[in-house]
Parts: sequence; structure tokens; C-alpha cells
Amino acid sequence: MIVKIGKGKDLLKTLSYNQVKVDNNKGSVLFTNNLPEPYYNASNFVALLYKHFEPYLLLNYKTEKIVRHISLNPNPVDKISDDILSEIAKQYMKEMGYDNQPYIVYKHSDIEREHIHIVTVCTDLQGKQINDSYDYFRSVKVCHEIEKQFNLTPAIKRIDIESNQIQFRPVDYTKDSIKTQIASVIRHLPKYYNYDSLENYNALLSLFNITAKKVEVPYYSQLKLGLVYFALDNLGKIASNPLKASLFGKSAGYHSLVAQFEKSKDVLQKSKTELKEVVEIILDKANSLESFINTLIDKGINIVIFKNNDNRVYGASLIDHNSKAVYKDSELSQSLPTNILNKNWSVSNEAINVEQAKPKKGLSNKEAESKEVLELHPIFDYLNSDLNSLTRSDFVSFFNLFSNNLETDDNELELEKKLKRKKKGRSF
Repeated sequence: MIVKIGKGKDLLKTLSYNQVKVDNNKGSVLFTNNLPEPYYNASNFVALLYKHFEPYLLLNYKTEKIVRHISLNPNPVDKISDDILSEIAKQYMKEMGYDNQPYIVYKHSDIEREHIHIVTVCTDLQGKQINDSYDYFRSVKVCHEIEKQFNLTPAIKRIDIESNQIQFRPVDYTKDSIKTQIASVIRHLPKYYNYDSLENYNALLSLFNITAKKVEVPYYSQLKLGLVYFALDNLGKIASNPLKASLFGKSAGYHSLVAQFEKSKDVLQKSKTELKEVVEIILDKANSLESFINTLIDKGINIVIFKNNDNRVYGASLIDHNSKAVYKDSELSQSLPTNILNKNWSVSNEAINVEQAKPKKGLSNKEAESKEVLELHPIFDYLNSDLNSLTRSDFVSFFNLFSNNLETDDNELELEKKLKRKKKGRSF
């Protein structure tokens, strides 16, 4: 069983998040502790819960992150009844020192594995904060004991299995551990591909149903640039919560990405001419967008087409798997301006929204779109084979990634601030 401990300050938002799951029939309330019984038909249930939590919030205004949002995730192979899930939650909260606290336990069924979320606060009615020193390590120990007590599949076996399955494949936002799926792509792609802009980086990521966005994080009196990653659905729409780049290591961060841009420039310049000639020849002979895309794929090239809300093409990026390079269409040739694409070829709502993968043989693009999985270019079979030699350090990093929680890291600059303050106070 894997545990994730989220620490935050917005109780109302946390309660509302779980209530939305219940309202959409993707979750249910298992039980409450020192709180009113769940009123399933009460539109003000969240407000009632908040009212009962409020004294705990008011008695300790010094604790900034007073909310605890805990997720307990059994192995999907374990089929556990609601009664046993409730017993697991009670045992966990007792061992962690929260047995007398008000808390509510939800069961989520929005992904393929059922899991439970527990919402509580970390201060008691005397205003004292419940000890949370080394709570993650204590929590792991408690989970191991619960696994033995309830005869559950140990979490480490699940992690070991999944670590051996890391490979380049499109992210499925409906399945388990979006973070792990995204990590298996973004931690390795820079080893193989060259790109010189965030737009081209996203074109490459779109092959795997991933996108990255630049964000500005307040840091003292300045703004620090960073990245967040999202999973996409089959229509290219954002389908997950944002995942900070810091969850995936330095190589996935904004500064590493900028360094990759600079490093790629010389390589991109060298392979640009040959790709330009190939694209121009294919463009000249193609009589439809579909034939253009498929001929490119046959030559080892993916094209990612960007459209606005009016379904009009405003740009494209080409991914050459032969030279491992990504370009904007305008960087290659004036023969590929987006106005020609719009004028000569029909790009309807029924066409593939983002031309990111090769349809299975014998299917049209329209038919292939309805399939759950589209084939990536065969080049990724070669890349997958390179991942069979993961080192021990890779596995440790993977374990940490799989165990950490986005909410636990919602103030990622705090540690950096402390280190800088210590450094300023040193005398040499």
C-alpha cells in the first residue's frame, strides 16, 4: 500500500474536491470520525463539515499548513471491501496519532484502482499541533504493518514491477499513477531528441499525451520561472492536475530545458536542409492532408498540427525521428505555410485533432481515432530497449518519485530559502 500525505491550508478547497467526486458518482463517503454523519442529499454538507472543523482552525492560527489530505492506495490486485477499507483507515489514523481528530474518509473510484482519501487537521482542541516529525517515514512503517495485518500485497512488489515496465508510451490519464507515466517519458527524451523552443518540446511531448507550461513562481521580491506538466486526453485537452517539474528531477525543469535549447541549435542547423527537401517533395505530391501525414510517417517523420478554436490550422511542428530533431514548419520551408494547408485541404472536426501517431494498418484516420491506443513510430521500440539497463540509482529515484505527493511539495522554494539563509549566516 502506498501512502501520500498532502499538507495545505485550504480546508474548504480540499473538502470540495472530494465532494465533487461524490457528486459525480466517482466517489463515496465511507465514514466520519468526530464529525456529523454524511448527509448525501444535503447541498450544504461541505459547509456543515467546515463548521465542525472550524474550532480546530481558530485555536492555532500560527500553523500555516493545518490541513492534512492523506491518500492510501492499495495494490490494484487486492480486492478490498468497504468495511475493510474503513478498518484500514481507522488503523492508520490511530497509529499516526489522529484517532481523536475529526476526519472524513472518502473512497475514490475515478481510476482503475479504488483508493481512499482522508481529510483532517493537524491541531487538537487545545490548539496544540500533532507531531508530524518524519511523518512520511512513520507513515510508510505503519503501512507495512497494515499490509501484514490485512494480508495485502506489499507496495514494494508493485513498484518493482512498474519500474521494469518504464518505456516510451502515451500517457493514459485514466490509469494508475500519471506521475510515473509522465516521468518515464520526460526523464529520458532529452537524451535522444533536439529541440530549441518550448513549442517544439511540447510537439514532441504531445506524441505521449503530455504538455508542459511555463509558470512564474514568486520568490522574495522576484518571479522565478518554472515548468508544470499535464497529461492530455486523446483530443489534446488537459486531463490532469498540474505536476511541478521538481517532482521529476532537475532535468525536467525550466533551466535544464533552456540549456537543452542552446545545446540543440547546432545539431538542428546541420540536419535542417535534408528534412526541408524531403518535406517539400512529399508536400508537392500529396493530394490530401491524410496522405501527407501518412507519407511523412513512412519516412520516419511525425507532424503535429496546431489548430485554434475555429478549427483553423495556425502552425505545425515536424519531428524527424531519423535525425532526432524537432522543427517548426516555418523554420523548414515557405512551401509549408499554414494558409496553404487550410486552403487546399479540409481539416474537419472528424480529422485527428493532433496528428501524433500512426494509425494501425488498414484503418482510416477517422476509424483509428476511436481506438484507445494509436501506434507510435517504430523508432520508439529502439528507444525502449535502452531502458532495460536501469541502474540502482534510477530505481531509487523512481521509488522516490512514485512515493512523493504533489501537495506535499506545494511550496517547493521553502527549502531553497532556508539553505540561502543559512549560507548568508555563515562566516568564512
